[in-house]
Amino acid sequence: MNATISRRSGGRAARRASRAAPLTQEIRPVRAGLEGGTYKPLSDRDMQRIHETALDAMEQIGFADAPQSGIDYLTAAGAVLGDDGRIRIPRALVEDSLAKACKDITLPGRDPQYDLQLNGHRVHYGTAGAAVHMVDVDGRNYRDSTLQDLHDAARITQQLDNIHFLQRPMVARDILDNKEMDLNTIYACCAGTTKHIGTSFTDPSFVPEALEMLHMIAGGEDKWHERPFVSNSNCFVVPPMKFATESCEVMEACIQGGMPVLLLSAGMAGATAPSTIAGAIVQAVAECLAGIVYVNAIKPGHPAIFGTWPFGLDLRTGAMTGGSGEQALLTAGCAQMHKFYGIPGGAAAGIADSKLPDMQAGWEQMCSNVMAGLSGLNMVYEAAGMHASLLGFCHESLILGDDIIGQALRCVRGIEVDDETLALDQMKKVCLGGTGHYLGTGATLSRMQKDHVYPTLGDRTSPKEWAELDKPDLIQKAIKRKEEILTDPSAARFDPITDQQIRERFNIHLPA
Repeated sequence: MNATISRRSGGRAARRASRAAPLTQEIRPVRAGLEGGTYKPLSDRDMQRIHETALDAMEQIGFADAPQSGIDYLTAAGAVLGDDGRIRIPRALVEDSLAKACKDITLPGRDPQYDLQLNGHRVHYGTAGAAVHMVDVDGRNYRDSTLQDLHDAARITQQLDNIHFLQRPMVARDILDNKEMDLNTIYACCAGTTKHIGTSFTDPSFVPEALEMLHMIAGGEDKWHERPFVSNSNCFVVPPMKFATESCEVMEACIQGGMPVLLLSAGMAGATAPSTIAGAIVQAVAECLAGIVYVNAIKPGHPAIFGTWPFGLDLRTGAMTGGSGEQALLTAGCAQMHKFYGIPGGAAAGIADSKLPDMQAGWEQMCSNVMAGLSGLNMVYEAAGMHASLLGFCHESLILGDDIIGQALRCVRGIEVDDETLALDQMKKVCLGGTGHYLGTGATLSRMQKDHVYPTLGDRTSPKEWAELDKPDLIQKAIKRKEEILTDPSAARFDPITDQQIRERFNIHLPA
């Protein structure tokens, strides 16, 4: 009797230990690059009309404020400079540029296991933004964001399975010099994570030194060009329908330096873009198509992400509505247009207008993250940690967002229908002389990890168990997890020789 009990207990313990161990890539129920695309708010006719209207806008309205270098590139490719100073782009030039555009982009990580393959409907979630505040959940306060906060966000991202990349989510407001801020941003992010990183530059003259630092981190210029693990997030347009002169010059420098670019159009529906969802998508598409023409006039086939980022607006107050249903539709519609052109694309989702990681933040983050994933958006930016309509970033919310995105990815994965999952054999065994239930069967146990996503911090205990555990609080659990991550040295830190060389060449603000 005792021996039997011991054997059963040992087997149960072994199974529990196995389930607690990190899952291999093949067993994981969700992972980077799952195929979405099942949700399609736009019909084929809708997409064609958006496309035709965007082409009309490019031909009839055109774009103001291109730098002289941009005028030279674009007119040499076939664009027309009008007497009013606006660059107009003919349909034929758009079609020619789309034919040259890169259709299959790899965004490398410093560690190859984090490489992102951007094509088709493959979905990846990550951070982004330029928040100027940090959310301190303990005191329910907002304060200026710092370089250390940015570095800590990178270190946390490194440990979260469902955050696939780090685009700089906040501004280091404790560094007043813009050049030093841009260079230290690269250092802080790269020293915190080996996943792919996105960043921006304030001035085109800062790009050469940034590339020099990246060559040092990569181990040489040749190794950087083989695996450019940092991309440039570039607001090359100022909606409506104007080029951002300095940002265009930054883009040109980044392209020449071999850095992938995110062509980012961020109109506000009702303010700097039409108030209708369709109209906002039209303008974003027209602006990003102009970016595709621009990039391919400089360097045909250079990796460029179609970054349609129209945002919603509360027309009663003028406040941004990043957590609204309208935002979710804007993002999903843009994802469909990326597929219409066959170009890797990105847009914003997962933004909370709520100031804290509360119930409002939860519904806002989940709504747009799920719809973005189901629509097959390649790069879901701002998917975790963003509050107050992009003004605040929260480390604890980043950690909780990993759970949210895990559930969103399970929705993206969808329902597999085959002989095994239809489970007729299981039903026969259970119902015809079996136990009458599926708990503990071999089939159930064999698929419990593969088919199900289990939250890391989310609570699924009964009220009785919850009380016995002293009623654990979700935010306190996130704080504890943050402290655990930040107690350990960064897994992405540079070797001592490289770090010393970087510090001798640049004024690095983070302590050694």
